[in-house]
Amino acid sequence: MKHLVYTLCLVCACLGVRSYAATPTENFQLSTHILDVNRGQPAAGVSIVLFRLADDGISWNKVDAGITDRNGRIGNFLPESKANDGIYKLRFETRDYFRKQGQESIYPFVEVIFEIRGSSHYHIPITMSANGYGTYRGN
Repeated sequence: MKHLVYTLCLVCACLGVRSYAATPTENFQLSTHILDVNRGQPAAGVSIVLFRLADDGISWNKVDAGITDRNGRIGNFLPESKANDGIYKLRFETRDYFRKQGQESIYPFVEVIFEIRGSSHYHIPITMSANGYGTYRGN
């Protein structure tokens, strides 16, 4: 009986590893990050919405949304498996985050507009406090 249980465990482990190895890993073209410069820490739990500028050049279409992880990051916007050229906007919903910190912010949200061209990776982070923010193209 012990031999049978051992064999079944070994088979399950091998199938699990094989299944994992055979599953393709999806890569993403866009990532973001928020650093709370007042606290000197990542801003976890912030909702971020990604929009793409419509062909009319005026309206925005929602593409995706996520919530920053404990490291203040979202790394899975825009799968690389398709062309993503266009003008995009990340909307960082900051009001609730600062309220949870016991702070009032003059920025209920922050929007960063940028253009993606080609297939390289785009990392669009912000550094933020309740009364100011900055952005740059990271890596």
